[in-house]
Amino acid sequence: QVQLVESGGGLVQPGGSLRLSCAASGSIFSINTMGWYRQAPGKQRELVADITIGGSTNYEDSVKGRFTISRDNAKNTVYLQMNSLKPEDTAVYYCDAVGALGGHYWGQGTQVAVST
Repeated sequence: QVQLVESGGGLVQPGGSLRLSCAASGSIFSINTMGWYRQAPGKQRELVADITIGGSTNYEDSVKGRFTISRDNAKNTVYLQMNSLKPEDTAVYYCDAVGALGGHYWGQGTQVAVST
């Protein structure tokens, strides 16, 4: 069993920055890839970025060059540094961890709102 807890969301002006954190606990040895998804009102959940245990990263096209995903395996934590935020980045952001058998574990979500 894996538990994921996100933090760091909030309200920010366009062009601003936020750093999201996701701390994993439980059967963390079963986790390989971790990532961040987001879901805006009326839209389906989409992958923002993910990172393997070895550090390989993948980004959704709209966030490339603005967002950076990283992880600290010693702290069992994954981060998402979000710079140059745009109103279209507004969404609930969910931490995700992929288990040994390919199943997904999800955090509770943290709200990111980008507006004037």
